[in-house]
Amino acid sequence: MLYEYTIPASIRALTQLNACLDKAAGFADTKKVEFPVLLNSRLIADQLPMVRQIQIACDTAKLGAARLTGKEAPSHEDKESTLAEAKARIDSTIAYLNTFKPEDFKGAEERKVTTPRWEGKWLTGLEYAQHHVLPNLYFHVTTAYAILRANGVDIGKKDYLGAMPYKN
Repeated sequence: MLYEYTIPASIRALTQLNACLDKAAGFADTKKVEFPVLLNSRLIADQLPMVRQIQIACDTAKLGAARLTGKEAPSHEDKESTLAEAKARIDSTIAYLNTFKPEDFKGAEERKVTTPRWEGKWLTGLEYAQHHVLPNLYFHVTTAYAILRANGVDIGKKDYLGAMPYKN
């Protein structure tokens, strides 16, 4: 169950973030804005810039999958400063997520999950996915989206949501 709950949702959110960055690149070219200006933009002074929102979204997705399955997550240095580097970070995270199979998540619902920041506290895998992984992922993807919108990039809800799997 947790594979279906986390992996496709994480891949979808990061894929749509990548698509929003593509539109932002077009905007930057048209308006003659250096892309690092967008990467370093914030909604408010005490908030992290868009590049950190992207990094944290990727970390949340990859570490979530790793902690739920007991696997090792790839390391990233958090040095992205260009559009190409930000997109490469997202692409490498998606590639990592694509290595997971449903059987990797056997027993994950009851696995004890913790992080260094939780100072010895833990959640079950199900609680971790429900209360941390997906909400945190969506928070940072949404914030990156909002930063782009606040800077005038022509993106909307359909860009955030992506194609829907409608049935006939």
